[in-house]
Amino acid sequence: MGLFNSDRGEFPREKPFQYMIPTTPILELGTILVTGASGYVGGRLVPILLDRGYKVRIMVRTPSACLAEKWPGVSCSAGDALHPKSLEKPLQGVYAAYYLIHSLALGPGQFDEADIRAALNFREAAAKAGVKRIIYLGGLGDLTPGLSDHLSSRIKVAQTLREGTVPVTVLRAAVIIGSGSASYEIIHSLVTRLRILPLPPSADQLCQPISIRDVLKYLIGVLETPETAGKSFDIGGSDVLTYRTMLKELAHLLNRKILMFGFPLNYIRPYAYIASLVTPVPAPIIRSLMEGLRNNVICRDVQIRTVIPVKPIGYREALIRAMDREEQDMVRTRWADAYPPAHELAMKLSEMPNLPRFTAEYSLKTKLSSAALFQSVCRIGGKEGWFQTNWMWRLRGFLDRMIGGVGIQRGRRSTTTLNIGDVIDFWRVEALVPDHRVLLRAEMLLPGRAWLEFNIDDLESHRILRIKAWFHTHSFFGKLYWYVLVPFHGIVFRDLIRGIEKAVGKT
Repeated sequence: MGLFNSDRGEFPREKPFQYMIPTTPILELGTILVTGASGYVGGRLVPILLDRGYKVRIMVRTPSACLAEKWPGVSCSAGDALHPKSLEKPLQGVYAAYYLIHSLALGPGQFDEADIRAALNFREAAAKAGVKRIIYLGGLGDLTPGLSDHLSSRIKVAQTLREGTVPVTVLRAAVIIGSGSASYEIIHSLVTRLRILPLPPSADQLCQPISIRDVLKYLIGVLETPETAGKSFDIGGSDVLTYRTMLKELAHLLNRKILMFGFPLNYIRPYAYIASLVTPVPAPIIRSLMEGLRNNVICRDVQIRTVIPVKPIGYREALIRAMDREEQDMVRTRWADAYPPAHELAMKLSEMPNLPRFTAEYSLKTKLSSAALFQSVCRIGGKEGWFQTNWMWRLRGFLDRMIGGVGIQRGRRSTTTLNIGDVIDFWRVEALVPDHRVLLRAEMLLPGRAWLEFNIDDLESHRILRIKAWFHTHSFFGKLYWYVLVPFHGIVFRDLIRGIEKAVGKT
């Protein structure tokens, strides 16, 4: 039996979304553009729009074949809201555009300016292209003294968009709870990895968390309800809780005993840094989200429930559904899908003018099938780990997080499958050929660029499994870094390649 049973609140398997949204598709609207489609919310919105029969276009900074394979029938267009010229083609012939762009990963002090400039560019380009509607998912809160930079930026973006000529529908939400959301993973990690948890005074502020499934219902609902154009709505779940209560509720569900006590200091920066060491989410994102704890973020009105009759679920049910998705290995999207901000623009190994000169290669001859070896390769990292030298990988990840990198705790979206663009700890899948090749690009802080390649060659009666590390640098420190690590390559990679072979029988 799985994690959830009738005694603990098991829910029936979800029905297709089209049967759960209380509005009717209006297919004559034409093309619907989704920006931020590689992100957490956008990646879940696109398939729902497709299921409801809409013609969907997505805007990403660098289109890739994997997106076309992921969503057959979707047109993919290159565009960056910080570069006005690039918006002309994505917005051409669009009826409505979902604006799901933010620069939160840049951290406090940087995302505000970038967000406003992007919104201004998008507003002007949408008006020029004749777009009829913009739908924006923002944050709860009012522009008052003491409002966090994160919430203030969301409100300013909404104002910037609404100052244009295209009618804008604004949905304002607080904490979004769902499998793979940054807020959920922060809460979950704090509860599961700590026994003692000091809480700042702001932990007693009020919040109205909302399930990702209800956010998606509202996003679809306002599109299919024309009278919502030009209006702003607060959206939230059925519960109003303090952040302290939210942590306690999850601890109760997991039967975890945690000592929570008030800590008089309310300095967000050290809290965010410490939290980043025990959660998958990097410090810049945690800090931006934690600054929102200074304010009560609750719905001031529930007008949206009259216009779009959604009955939102409560916080506890949202947690259970998120954990159930994780247990089933059915996390559709994850906050890390779109982090760091420029991962789509990072130079790929195939784009290098010359292949990196620093390499290390190890191979193993085996009679196992290519399919079995490939499946085993696709399970490395995350909870599966990196076999006997796991401590070395974790130490490298910990050091990376200490200096502000992504670290190893990001884990992975699925424990069994990989797609191009997926995160594996401090790597991201750059290329993938089923039963033959997996190429990972490093996203840890490095004095150069690094890749890790797995190849499976079929040689009649046996297979050759190869692991090859690539490193590109021109700096003295980069070369020094490589040569310092050379003695460890044999230990780490030989263990990894043997572990992949040995793990075949366990997959």
